[in-house]
Amino acid sequence: MSGAGIGAVGRAIVRTLDRWIGGGALTRGESEAADATARLQAAIDAFPEGVVFLDAEGHYVHWNQRYAEIYHRSADLFAPGRPLAETLRIGVARGDYPEAAGREDDWLAERLAKLDNPTGERLEQQLSDGRWLMVEDRRTADGGIIGLRVDITEMKRQAERLADALLREAAASRAKSEFLADMSHELRTPLNGVMGLAQALEATPLDEAQRAILAELSASGARLESLVAGLLQYELGPAPAPQATAAAISPDGGLRVLLADDNPTNRRVVELMLDAAEIEVVSVENGAEAVAALEGGAFDLVLMDLRMPVMDGFEAIKAIRAAEPPGQRLPIIVVSANAGPEDREASAAAGADRHIAKPIRAETLFGAISEVLEG
Repeated sequence: MSGAGIGAVGRAIVRTLDRWIGGGALTRGESEAADATARLQAAIDAFPEGVVFLDAEGHYVHWNQRYAEIYHRSADLFAPGRPLAETLRIGVARGDYPEAAGREDDWLAERLAKLDNPTGERLEQQLSDGRWLMVEDRRTADGGIIGLRVDITEMKRQAERLADALLREAAASRAKSEFLADMSHELRTPLNGVMGLAQALEATPLDEAQRAILAELSASGARLESLVAGLLQYELGPAPAPQATAAAISPDGGLRVLLADDNPTNRRVVELMLDAAEIEVVSVENGAEAVAALEGGAFDLVLMDLRMPVMDGFEAIKAIRAAEPPGQRLPIIVVSANAGPEDREASAAAGADRHIAKPIRAETLFGAISEVLEG
């Protein structure tokens, strides 16, 4: 065999070896890549959340079984190399996204804008079958996108149940407050009459037997007042620190007071207390009459009940304040069976200067009057 022939054969053998070795290497590389892909697929299929990988242009690369289950209405559209934007567009046309109804183009544009700039911001997405998803898309190191989809339907339902429970609790709390306010008014109003009239009787000439009966009546009233305060969980309004007497308020008389209260017994109690101080009292039965009385005459002080027909005390106080000339402020003291903290806050918000609770003690009333007149 000639040298040239041997050379040709050698070259043929080399080419054959190259094809055999190269082909084997390629086959092994393909096998290893396939194994890696299978391992990756198995790993992401083990995730309880939906996972999708997109390339830099937003085309499908990988997705797990959970992702396909979550978007089962669109699973027939998933294919490697297919753009997610196309799936979204078809899904919108199918009605898969209730939030897009009526604004399909805008919804799609907003969603694609977020895909173009995946910052990891978490979004809530509702599907046509009523389920809710938490959607999160992030950029990967190679410029692609990894997306997570978490079914939060049960969390949303729990949140709704919690919100309903809180609303019911708030309604129950309001009902309790209204009940306590009603009870306070209904119990304190007659109690104010009993104790106020007992105080008035103490200032009249009585024999020993009458004084003994009056003392027992006053003691019983005090016990009942304590019971009411404990039952309603309200603290009795503390007597002001001056503990003023009738003489200290108006030693020479001259004060003119407007009293608004719809209960005739309660009006009589206050009238008796102020009569002892030689204070002139004009009594009316509701807030509207109080506002009218102030328009027709001058007063130094207003004593205002809260719960009254026609116009309640809150509205009357607001009307009085609104009509006052600049720089002039008429002292207003709320005298009410509604003694809760919220009632006191509402009184102050309306424009009252003081709030004292029924049953009224003379020293508490005179102390409050002294404070507002001196202040």
